[in-house]
Amino acid sequence: MSDSEKELSKAYDPAWVEDATYLKWLESGFFNPDNLPNLEKRTEPFTIVLPPPNVTGTLHMGHAVMLAIEDAMIRFNRMNGKRALWLPGTDHAAIATESKVEKLLIEKEGINRHDLGREAFLERVNQFAQESHDTIVNQMKKMGASVDWSREAYTLDEERNFAVRTAFTQMYGDGLIYKGHRVINWDPKGQTTVSDEEVEYIEGTAKMYTFKYSQDFPISIATTRPETKVGDTAVAVNPEDPRYIEFVGKEYQVEFAGANLNIKIIADPNVDQTFGTGALGVTPAHSMVDSDMARNHTLGMVVVIGKDGRMTKEAGTLVAGQTTIEARETVVNWLRENNLLEAEVEITQNLSVAQRSGGVIEPLPMDQWFIDVNKEFAFKATGLNTMTGIQNGEMVTLKKLMQHAVKSEQIKILPERFSKTYFHWIDNLRDWNISRQIWFGHRVPVWYRGDDMYVGVEAPEGEGWEQDSDTLDTWFSSGLWTFSTLGWPKETDDLNFYHPTSVLETGYDILFFWVARMVLMSTYLVGQVPFKEVYLHGLVRDESGRKMSKSLGNVIDPLTMIEKYGADATRLSLMIGGTPGNDMKLSEDKVSAFRNFTNKLWNISRFVLMSVQNVEEITEADGKTLPDKYILGRLSEVIKKVTEHLEKHEFSLAGETLREFTWNNFADEYLEFAKTQKRSPELAENTDKILLYVLQNVLKLWHPFMPFVTEELYKEFGLGMLIVAEWPKPLRELETEVAETFEVLRGIIAQLRNVRATYNIPYSKKIDVILVNAGAVQSEEKIIIDQVKLGEVTFVETDTKPEQVTTRVVGQTTIHVPLADLVDLEAEKTKTEKEFAEAKAYVLSLEKTLGNAGFRANASAEVITQREASLAEAKERVLKLEAVINNL
Repeated sequence: MSDSEKELSKAYDPAWVEDATYLKWLESGFFNPDNLPNLEKRTEPFTIVLPPPNVTGTLHMGHAVMLAIEDAMIRFNRMNGKRALWLPGTDHAAIATESKVEKLLIEKEGINRHDLGREAFLERVNQFAQESHDTIVNQMKKMGASVDWSREAYTLDEERNFAVRTAFTQMYGDGLIYKGHRVINWDPKGQTTVSDEEVEYIEGTAKMYTFKYSQDFPISIATTRPETKVGDTAVAVNPEDPRYIEFVGKEYQVEFAGANLNIKIIADPNVDQTFGTGALGVTPAHSMVDSDMARNHTLGMVVVIGKDGRMTKEAGTLVAGQTTIEARETVVNWLRENNLLEAEVEITQNLSVAQRSGGVIEPLPMDQWFIDVNKEFAFKATGLNTMTGIQNGEMVTLKKLMQHAVKSEQIKILPERFSKTYFHWIDNLRDWNISRQIWFGHRVPVWYRGDDMYVGVEAPEGEGWEQDSDTLDTWFSSGLWTFSTLGWPKETDDLNFYHPTSVLETGYDILFFWVARMVLMSTYLVGQVPFKEVYLHGLVRDESGRKMSKSLGNVIDPLTMIEKYGADATRLSLMIGGTPGNDMKLSEDKVSAFRNFTNKLWNISRFVLMSVQNVEEITEADGKTLPDKYILGRLSEVIKKVTEHLEKHEFSLAGETLREFTWNNFADEYLEFAKTQKRSPELAENTDKILLYVLQNVLKLWHPFMPFVTEELYKEFGLGMLIVAEWPKPLRELETEVAETFEVLRGIIAQLRNVRATYNIPYSKKIDVILVNAGAVQSEEKIIIDQVKLGEVTFVETDTKPEQVTTRVVGQTTIHVPLADLVDLEAEKTKTEKEFAEAKAYVLSLEKTLGNAGFRANASAEVITQREASLAEAKERVLKLEAVINNL
């Protein structure tokens, strides 16, 4: 045994191991698939593009669970002989980053972006983004992420900007991008448009007002926003509603709260007869629904709210210049003064706010750039890995491509239930507003000179051209991520080999933000699905199931957990106990528990490595004893199960299977049996081989979950780096006879331990045992003696039923333990009878309480459940004590 093996430290110190190990991985070059050993045999790719974290700060537990799962996927497939590429990057997160930097400017310097000017402000933003990027990279390394840093990308770098300009130009050329005047979500606080998916809904209370526009107007309407009614051009009713059918088609001139309105009564089947009065005041300029209705009925549009969130002069003299809240109060007072207000009821309502700025959304009509999801175009098939089921040149729409990719199962979504959500969203998809009125981001590649407009990848030649000041929605560039990071629009070897990517692993909360956008862009631009599988993880919540937030003070910082308990423990806590698509509860206690397991693995390994004669590679092992055969067969079973679970991305099931084997089968059983076997000259050498063989494979199986401690331990074998070791394969199946016989051995030991516990017999006092019909385990007599500290063991075929014994049964085997010399039978019987009487009295007391109707009527369900559980336990104790008395 070498000196290094002898000096393996008693305790595992993650701080001492992790940074050094990560540096060795970097130096090895194995994160880059081009450098993997046996490259010519690695003909199958396995690709993940990292969902790029926003350069707005630091990683949180949501990022940590993503990194843990994706790293497990990559390490598993790398060890399985695939060319595994995990491509990292960061997202410029346009609105979020710009908002954060401007907020910092206001707080620290008292200036905003307009005070600085576009170029100077963008320098500040880029500096902030770079600092944040460096922090994120360091945090990813702390988690053990085996990403290929040589291929790192940034959604706003030059290569991605070229891809964005190319994509925009191509889509514009196909008529899929257009500039239109439409109602969009306007954020008055952030002074930009936002997409439907970037709008959050906060539940609160509001007042529903019912009123008429004037005394002679024939129909009452109900609304929570009376201030917008100064922009109404129609009242819509359901064509099946008999109350209003006579008014359909008529027009009314009314003076309403200082505004002169022309109201036309229209019939529309989308109007809900049961909501409010069954009549809807139509405000085409300030509601997407009303805008669609106005388009169908050729109604006019009056803009009464401006970009600043204040009422315009078109809103009338009474409210012009007021905020919407002020105008609401003004209009309601006017309604009261003119006796037009019929009802005022408080209701529950969802308030629409911008996700990033928190500003209240105002639907406004504006000139914006859009992607048309319903326009037909000719599908362009690529020669390699083309999406199937649609022919080259076939007329399709973007919506059809997005539906087909998942319906045809060329993309599988896990859990499957999210497929329904995906289709619901696609089926109701509106044209995508892609322009934003912010400075940080990809500029729209459109230039103007007088009445001329130029769209192109590069700026037009000549003087006087001015580029469009808008930038593109962040999700436009993120939508290109799977193929732009592999070199597109250039036709690169990476693009041909690694695309489509194997799996997209991300949180279910961005299924629509990002996943659907990537399907849209990839199927249109490269004719391929972007990935074959979508694996959605849930949110990480606190131990009470609450969302983590600074205001609640329940945020668990992954870096803090790594510092206290190590990266391996942190990773395990995020993978074991969680299932795809479901939220996970996390507490510091859970991380601490997995730190204990990490130490357990270290101690198991240390025992093996310090106890064998020679630490060496063992590629094959044969069992001589029953425990040998059982552990080898069980290991093969576990290798098969863990492999199947990991192939299905069932990380928790894989981890739980492996933990049970490592702790229960290997540590608690085989290591203890091996101590006995190693004292036998005939068994010692083979036992060493089995210990080493099992340990080698256990370290390999745990590597995707806990890479640091396993890599550190594996180096003791001198076999190179574990990161590129070959994934274990089952050696032999666990034979049924071996499994059944081992269960008998396990049962005998457990029952004998139970006898010691039941009669309080210390292990310093040896006990004699008579085993009836236990010939199958007679060869393991020494193990039984060692495990339970036995004296004389007698194996017999026929049961003579001796007196003054306690008896246990395991399968077909009967166990007799003579008690005369171990226990004062009379004293034990007296003591047990007293305990039996007390336990029986307790049962009667509980039954009386639970049978009392008054108790059941007044006690909480929780208390009743607790009492019922206590009764079940007490009854079980009575039965056990009765059995002991009978034995005595």
